[in-house]
Amino acid sequence: MELSDLKIIAFTHKVLDLKELGKLHLDDAVLEDRLKKAAAVTGVEELMVLSTCNRVEFLLSLKAKADKKFLEKFLEKIYSKETVRKYVSQASVMEGEEALAHLFRVASSIDSLVVGEREIITQVRNAFEACSRYGTTGELLKLVIKKTIESAKQVYTDTHIAKKPVSVVSLAYRKLRALNVKLDAKILFIGAGTTNTTMGKYLRKHGFKNFTVFNRSLSNAKKLAGELSANAYPLSEISDFKTGFDVLVSCTGATEPVVTKSIYRSLVGKDRSRKIVIDLAVPNDLDPALLTSYDINLIAVNNLQSVAKENLKEREKELDACYAIIEKNISEFRQVIRERKVELAMSEVPRKVKQIRETAINEVFAKDIEQLDEQSKEVLDKVVAYLEKKYISVPMKMAKDILIEEQH
Repeated sequence: MELSDLKIIAFTHKVLDLKELGKLHLDDAVLEDRLKKAAAVTGVEELMVLSTCNRVEFLLSLKAKADKKFLEKFLEKIYSKETVRKYVSQASVMEGEEALAHLFRVASSIDSLVVGEREIITQVRNAFEACSRYGTTGELLKLVIKKTIESAKQVYTDTHIAKKPVSVVSLAYRKLRALNVKLDAKILFIGAGTTNTTMGKYLRKHGFKNFTVFNRSLSNAKKLAGELSANAYPLSEISDFKTGFDVLVSCTGATEPVVTKSIYRSLVGKDRSRKIVIDLAVPNDLDPALLTSYDINLIAVNNLQSVAKENLKEREKELDACYAIIEKNISEFRQVIRERKVELAMSEVPRKVKQIRETAINEVFAKDIEQLDEQSKEVLDKVVAYLEKKYISVPMKMAKDILIEEQH
């Protein structure tokens, strides 16, 4: 296990707009199968994917170089050949310490669309846990993610990068409040995932109370509705909803627009007053053609990029402190890798020592031991057990002492 085995293949908001990036997100239903197929045919030993509203990144443990040939072969097991041809040139490939530093920046929100957005650290943890359940992660990624989370927590604790956290949800809320929406406004949710749940709690906290929730899974719709004291319905029945709305909040994992012309027409009926649509999905849930047919004030993820840039300016003074913490954690991780390599190498020592003991007692000195009285045998067992324990612990301690000396 070497740090150079760590590779990252990244598609981010820095090279792709959010609409294009949305096409690279993978549905949970196919994720496990595709990751396993990609690993099986490319020699990848460990694999996980981090997918958020502004990035899709694959973390690999791979001995070989992640060259263009590998990249194409790997991605073709994840996406269609047409998608790979279109986007492969937009991928950023990193390895070793460069990859580690990148991941630390990502988890610390320094590389996010909205700097200081704490949600990313939870997304990193959840992504690792999901891929661990699939059985595609291992020792290296386990150590990497553990240190990544430690580093990010230190950044959030020891700097002001997230003193006034501004997430996509809070940015959307600020825009909504600027429109002077009344607290009794009828708010319709489509989707009951993490983003809409956060948005719902945010709105309820600030005094809004008239909610309705639609979701593909009725049980999840009811879960969010329970937190908002709202009514819940399956998404399949949305065309039958005739109560109307003032604000529509949508965030689903669909790859095609969920709020189509026909659905929007059924929701508003003859009402032609201006509506507010908060579309936090990537790709967007709202059919863009609706903007030319109806009076809609759209608040979408891509509308928030300008605000995010202002957010970055406000936090620039904290970046140097963040980078210093990250460098310190990279240095510490080198030691973590060295110690783990020693532990793995030394893990055979107990078995070898026990094997030598068994051979000595049962074969080499068996006849001599047989001639001893019971008290002598007891003493001999104690002496051998003591020696066995020391032969196991002393080499490990010496190895760790050597590593500590090398570090200084």
